[in-house]
Amino acid sequence: MDYLMGIDVSTTGVKALIIARDGTVIASANTNQPISTPFPLWSEQDPADWWKSSLNSIRQVLMQSGINGEQIAAIGLTGQMHGLTLLDEKGIVLRPAILWNDQRTAVQCDEIRARIGRKRLIEITGNDALTGFTAPKILWVRHNEPDIYARTRHILLPKDYVRYLLTGVFAVDCADGAGTILFDLKTRDWSPEVLKALDIPLEWLPKTYESIQVTGTITAEAAALTGLKAGTLVVAGGGDQAAQAVGVGAVRPGIAALTLGTSGVVFATTNGPFIEPEGRLHAFCHAVPDRWHLMGVMLSAAGSLRWFRDTLVPGMDYESLIAPAEKVKAGCEGLLFLPYLTGERTPHPDPLARGAFAGLTVRHTRAHLTRAVLEGVSFGLRDSFELIKTSGLTEIQQVRVSGGGAKSQLWRQIIANVFNVELVTVNTIEGAAYGAALLAGVGCGIFSDVDTACLHAVKITDTTSPQADEVENYEHLYAIYRDLYPALSEISHRLG
Repeated sequence: MDYLMGIDVSTTGVKALIIARDGTVIASANTNQPISTPFPLWSEQDPADWWKSSLNSIRQVLMQSGINGEQIAAIGLTGQMHGLTLLDEKGIVLRPAILWNDQRTAVQCDEIRARIGRKRLIEITGNDALTGFTAPKILWVRHNEPDIYARTRHILLPKDYVRYLLTGVFAVDCADGAGTILFDLKTRDWSPEVLKALDIPLEWLPKTYESIQVTGTITAEAAALTGLKAGTLVVAGGGDQAAQAVGVGAVRPGIAALTLGTSGVVFATTNGPFIEPEGRLHAFCHAVPDRWHLMGVMLSAAGSLRWFRDTLVPGMDYESLIAPAEKVKAGCEGLLFLPYLTGERTPHPDPLARGAFAGLTVRHTRAHLTRAVLEGVSFGLRDSFELIKTSGLTEIQQVRVSGGGAKSQLWRQIIANVFNVELVTVNTIEGAAYGAALLAGVGCGIFSDVDTACLHAVKITDTTSPQADEVENYEHLYAIYRDLYPALSEISHRLG
């Protein structure tokens, strides 16, 4: 059995990936899935779509690769974090899953702070109560859908619902579990104090595992549906950001990961449960046993560029959109973009934060606006980078960038200049699914540990160094950018 599979249950689709034991990607397949927004601030998905997409992607990747399911040594799971999936006593889904980018739970966040105390909540979980997390979603269902809540017997995160259908086991890894804010960050398990304060039964929650541990095996029923072999090991895996960090080799202090996808993430590994006292950074367990991480999240990173393209020039490819922006000077002749198109999490946990172009004049062309979007997202990501740098961690020597936005050389150069740090790409472009496959390799014994797996499989392919003159320009512009949110916050709230 010489192959490993990673399955990523993301927001936009499910990816199945097969790699060889040397880390070479053999094949990957992705199946898209819809998102529902039935009311303002809501974001939901039908868990049945995750399962349908998983079945399709698994069958596709096996067919494309020509690999028999019996050749797969182990499977690792990853996926979107924080999503609330409620099941009854028979394992039947009770309502659409409430996703990470859903913003309906502001009242419940206040209730959590009132019940536990904001300071104590951060001390235990490493995080403040924010609308994206799982715990406030549970309280929202209790308050607004009491019949559903009364029938609830199991609470799962998105990838773990797919795990349940593959193995029949209720399980979660520590990295994803920490994102519920029901976890004790130091003990790497559910917090009795938080559960008691919020009146959430422990028996509703799945058993916790480290990311490299085996949680179960493929059932005969799942084997018949997927083409996998019954009895194939299924490893815990990790939440998408922790698995993504494994996939690019950001598994030790000093190497940070930057994900430039729909959302944007700056991720730094720590050797202990380090907590930012004000909760402005997320503190979670890493997918590496006995390691943790700090993480800043912006909700509309490459998503901002996609919105811009789809709104102004639908159908244009990104290369054609970005190329003219290369001729625009840094700062876009006095134009700034605030990328809060779907609210924000770091450093402003504000679901009513809104986007803006500031400084528009008749001199500005579409190329100026395009570059302003690239720069505005880069400034937003720097907010998280600055918090991490000032948190007392070991100095960050290198940032490993991945995600769809990282394909743009211009965008990579802008980020290197805005951050004033070396930015590198690596040979793996499959993201979290690749990291999940490496975790599966550790779980089944192909690799001795996660560090070894990353050294074996992940190689640097390109380096982007900061340009001194542009670094100075962006320092000045970043200071102005940081004044935009406080200047516009009240107006955004009135409009919202």
